[in-house]
Amino acid sequence: MSAISRRELLAKVGVAGLAAAVAPKTSAEETVHSAETICRGEETARSEHENRKSDPTEGSESGETNYQFFNREEAQFIEAAVARLIPTDQHAGAIEAGVPNYLDKQLGGAWGAGERLYTSGPWEPTRPGLGYQLPLKPGELFHTAIKAINAELNKSGRPFWEMSPDQQDEYLHKLEAGGVDLNGIPSEVFFDQLLGMTIEGFFSDPVYGGNKDMVAWKMIGFPGAYATYYDLIDQHGIKFEREPTSLGQSHGHFIPDPNIPAESPHQ
Repeated sequence: MSAISRRELLAKVGVAGLAAAVAPKTSAEETVHSAETICRGEETARSEHENRKSDPTEGSESGETNYQFFNREEAQFIEAAVARLIPTDQHAGAIEAGVPNYLDKQLGGAWGAGERLYTSGPWEPTRPGLGYQLPLKPGELFHTAIKAINAELNKSGRPFWEMSPDQQDEYLHKLEAGGVDLNGIPSEVFFDQLLGMTIEGFFSDPVYGGNKDMVAWKMIGFPGAYATYYDLIDQHGIKFEREPTSLGQSHGHFIPDPNIPAESPHQ
């Protein structure tokens, strides 16, 4: 592995892709492929959600996630998985940033229902370069894949969220490598979707449910969604230092509440 740290890589991903991360994606194939480096790296603090026993449908320990899309076991898997993809170290990780809330709200809304996706085939998964080639909408993909994962691991008597961090990393690498059938879904396809949405939730504007308190933007020094820089237009050679601003802080505009689930009339 190169000398770059996991946290430095995340910062680079955030700076490079922030324009796209400010709003949720609109196509199922738009995922971020930097899984190997993120899942590996230096030792990190154990996730505070390891061996979680409580019911996630009652809200996460941050008191903000009221799951509408994920059921109890799905939420337990998601919380444990994103905590390994972007773990907590000297900076906030995926849990502190509310990434599970982002996934729940996006998958439970219009995007998860595939309202703007082409879903009529033909499906040719054997041809390279075609991108996402499954007849499942994003919400269906997550429900199906997580159900298969939980069923497989429950047979061994130890679900994913009760594994040690090293065991969780090993299992995620297994999904990433591919070759695992998750009820008709190639594991590498599901892993790419999970990783991409985890990074989106970490770096997106907080109005979409993640990046709680703009922790990711503060980490990389991104100023956020300022409406105007008029007061700085005639100033040159100065360092720009401001606390980040969310779309939700814009005045005179309707801003969605990230804790209110998006409703889809086609669900």
